[in-house]
Amino acid sequence: MATLYRLLTAEDTSAFCHKVSEALAKGWVLHGSPAYAHDPATGVMRCAQAVTKDVDTPYHPDMKLGQQ
Repeated sequence: MATLYRLLTAEDTSAFCHKVSEALAKGWVLHGSPAYAHDPATGVMRCAQAVTKDVDTPYHPDMKLGQQ
C-alpha cells in the first residue's frame, strides 16, 4: 500500500475548483490548506491545493498520479 501526493495548481478560475472537485470525486483527500498567490510573470492569481490518496499498489515514479 502506498500514499500518493499531488499538488494541484492553476489560475484562480472555476477550472481550478473543477480540478480539485474531480480529484475529490476520484477518492483523493485534501491535505492541508490551499495556497493563493500572485504570479508576477503573468499578472494573475494562482491557487494550489495538495491532495493525497491511499492505493493498494506500490508506489513507482512512473505512475500517472492523475489516473490513480
